[in-house]
Amino acid sequence: MPPAWFCKDRLVHVIVVGCGRVGSELAERLQDAGHSVAVIDKDRSAFHWLPVDWPGRRVVGYGFDRDHLAEAGVDECGALAAVTSGDNSNILTARIARETYDISNVVARIYDPRRAVIYQRLGIATVATTSWTVDQILQRMFPEKSASIWTDPTGQFRLVERVLPPWMAGRPLSSLGDGRWRPVLLTRAGEARLADPQAVCQEGDVLLVAVRVEQVDALEKVLATGPSEDGELQ
Repeated sequence: MPPAWFCKDRLVHVIVVGCGRVGSELAERLQDAGHSVAVIDKDRSAFHWLPVDWPGRRVVGYGFDRDHLAEAGVDECGALAAVTSGDNSNILTARIARETYDISNVVARIYDPRRAVIYQRLGIATVATTSWTVDQILQRMFPEKSASIWTDPTGQFRLVERVLPPWMAGRPLSSLGDGRWRPVLLTRAGEARLADPQAVCQEGDVLLVAVRVEQVDALEKVLATGPSEDGELQ
């Protein structure tokens, strides 16, 4: 079965800049899904991460060099991912792809979470590796705490993931909402479903909630303390 994001009617040429563990796996998965792929890396030896019979293009060079981009097929490119080990290189590559070649689907891997927020606000999609890793570790260490999954490019909204607290067992999801946030997805026993306000919560449920950034602490407080004696949320 093809991956959930695969769509045979939207096959494009993709350029992946950086052929480390992340770049090589990304390139393989894109190729397996039917896209054409070119990989750029400044170190020829980095291509050893790719299968020997990998059919995509291999370009030795830099993702911000126009000649190297041309060799990788930038004029036919529908998406680009900059996933080298350098934040500056990734951002420069992403900006050139967006501003010079008008490639709309561009993602940059960023290690510095503060930079990631800045570039998201400029409309450049980023994956903040450090923040994502820390969130995943904290979520597994302290499942009673929320983990930030995604922040929109304006920095106003977040999606946070949380194992529901015991006080919500047996209550409908609507008992959590009061207009400051909105449950989006409920995962139970490994199966995800759209959050239904009337769904009755069970122990071990995992909820994805859309919330304004300034209300994250308030959401945490409600999840931690539950309703007051009169049934009102704190």
